[in-house]
Amino acid sequence: MTTKLAMKSATKFAASRRTFLKQSAALGGGLTVGIYLPDALAAKAGVKAADTEVNAWVVVRPDETVVIRYARSEMGQGSMTSAPMLVAEELGCDWKRVRIEYVLPNEHVRRKRAWGDMASVGSRTIRFSQEYLRKGGATAREMLIAAAAQEWDVPPNECAASMGVITHKLSGRKTSFGKVANAAAKMQPPEFVQLKDPKDWTIIGKSMPRVDIPASVTGAQRYGIDTQLPGMVYAAVAQCPVFGGKLKSVDSAAIKGRRGVIKVVSLESAVAVIADNWWRAKEALGALKVEWDPGANGKVTSASIMEFLRVGLDQPTAPVAKKSGDADKALASAAKVLEAEYYTPYLAHATMEPMGCTVLIKNGRVDVWASTQTGEGTLAAAAATAGVPLENVYVHRMQAGGGFGRRGGSQDFTRIGVQIAKSMEGTPVKALWTREEDMQHDFYRPAAMYRLKAGLDASGNPVAWTTRIAMPSLLATLLRLPLKDGIDPPAVEGFADFPYEVPNLRMEYAMRNPHVPVGFWRAVGWSQNPVARECFLDELAHAAGKDPYEYRRALLAHEKRPLGVLEAAAKAAGWGKPLPAGVHRGIAVTEPYGAYTSAVVEISMKNDKEFAIQRIVQAIDCGYVVNPDNVVAQTQGASVYGLSAILWGEITIKDGRVEQSHFGDYRMLSIAEMPKIEVVLAPTGGFWGGVGEPGLAPIAPALLNAIFAATGKRIRSLPLKNHGLTLVKA
Repeated sequence: MTTKLAMKSATKFAASRRTFLKQSAALGGGLTVGIYLPDALAAKAGVKAADTEVNAWVVVRPDETVVIRYARSEMGQGSMTSAPMLVAEELGCDWKRVRIEYVLPNEHVRRKRAWGDMASVGSRTIRFSQEYLRKGGATAREMLIAAAAQEWDVPPNECAASMGVITHKLSGRKTSFGKVANAAAKMQPPEFVQLKDPKDWTIIGKSMPRVDIPASVTGAQRYGIDTQLPGMVYAAVAQCPVFGGKLKSVDSAAIKGRRGVIKVVSLESAVAVIADNWWRAKEALGALKVEWDPGANGKVTSASIMEFLRVGLDQPTAPVAKKSGDADKALASAAKVLEAEYYTPYLAHATMEPMGCTVLIKNGRVDVWASTQTGEGTLAAAAATAGVPLENVYVHRMQAGGGFGRRGGSQDFTRIGVQIAKSMEGTPVKALWTREEDMQHDFYRPAAMYRLKAGLDASGNPVAWTTRIAMPSLLATLLRLPLKDGIDPPAVEGFADFPYEVPNLRMEYAMRNPHVPVGFWRAVGWSQNPVARECFLDELAHAAGKDPYEYRRALLAHEKRPLGVLEAAAKAAGWGKPLPAGVHRGIAVTEPYGAYTSAVVEISMKNDKEFAIQRIVQAIDCGYVVNPDNVVAQTQGASVYGLSAILWGEITIKDGRVEQSHFGDYRMLSIAEMPKIEVVLAPTGGFWGGVGEPGLAPIAPALLNAIFAATGKRIRSLPLKNHGLTLVKA
């Protein structure tokens, strides 16, 4: 890989859903920054007696080490480094002396959400919290300066902080953060702080080594699956293979007297075996005679789900997500009309670390050790399931071995873990899914069908465009939220905010919810909607006899940022220049999560069935770049994750259950198959966009458009394996 820098519930739980929603609502209260933490509470939060908390984000130690607290989760996306960089920039500390620690979710509850949103989802760690993170650092800086100024009896505005040292500019006197921290902690936080001008940044915009990398490389990193506690026992879990089904009966005679087996726990739609080690629990679970009641979904297949989705395409009307002009009238008078249908399948998250958690319930207190994308969500789910107040739950967050959305909103692993632990009160229980259980009881990316129609004028310019999307609703099924005007926002991403200049538009959404549970998958709607949008746009360009890049440029002339990132990718790829013999390219542009991305994919066909990816060039404009190396890594990683899905990713249903069960039949891209990826950072400033997910959005359509350029065949459904296409090494 090379880098080019251009610095331009399936499972119900004991507590009622109303209780869970109340718990979650309690966690959604107001945000405060810069609260002083009394000594007693500081001790509970893990602050050592000799340390001084200046405010919620900053702790200063006597040896001049600065501890910056991190509220979200780390799962390989690097924000445990990037978010503290924002605090450190405004604080004016020495980055080499910074240490980073997790915020305790329990203290987060007790302090009325002093650290804001804890969820690492939706590429929002930086874009949604950058302002209050910087203000947290700036507030601590001003308090430290005020303490030094008071000691010197000078006005604070005559002092400045840099590299952990406060200087009185007129006299040259100096002191350190460590020497004034105690006095600073007693200062009244200022109501207003001035944030730095971007031109004065010394940390933001520089590539800093990620704090999680050394432990991950050496094997010292501890994930949720690695939790070890004195006296711990282990639980293997099996859930009803048909979603929505129930546990009918369990015959445990076959495992009676087995070495190490402690008990069998029956839940509403699952069964678990607890033993003194996990292998014994798993083997005993496999020997149980379990009878399931599949309910009404025992005969559902992928084909029947396709038919169910198609009803949504064929129904007379559907809620409208975006409308301008009169699309039907413009289509009726168009010189040429094109129609197409696209399909994207269910996808599993396939995290390297399977689902699970460790729970200890004792004397009304619940401790949870988990790899989670949201400490708040895990805390709320545990409290509701255990039937205890939020304040009685202590979530110990671990590094996550991959998330991609799986460890966020569902929290099924927390609920089941707590349910099992309730049967062993006083003993820590580690509940762990097998790979098969994890693959077959995911909350999958929704399957979706798209029907598109466009009309062109005599010059080949689009005068009308309509889209009907038939897809399950994440908000209605996973989050149980009402849909405003019948529209699920993730389902219409890329269409509701359609960037191309087309005078007559109608974008519709038909909610279709089969029994397969769905969840947020990396880039969510942006992982699949661009396939339909950007490939159909290529179809229009081809019908108009125009270059697909130039066609997009003309339609984006009024949209500065998408146009800019499109041009950056095309320039880096040498679009318009002759390609080597046998090499063909495709292009796409997207606008996911407040950022703008464009990809050019170059391929060569070895024969009718085999192709090689020569290189991928991807440009991203996320406004401000906090940690350039990490933005590059995330863009490359998103490309890899997306390519695996495009090539092989597909969850199929037979007899109501998932057919795939492991990495043997749900493939991932290997190192040997990895193509060359060039990342162009093209930040334009003035806004804060996402990074972790945007890089995935343009990859699939750019590759599909390249395949059309090479073969003349338009592929309108994924994965590519279903079309007999195989990736080979370039």
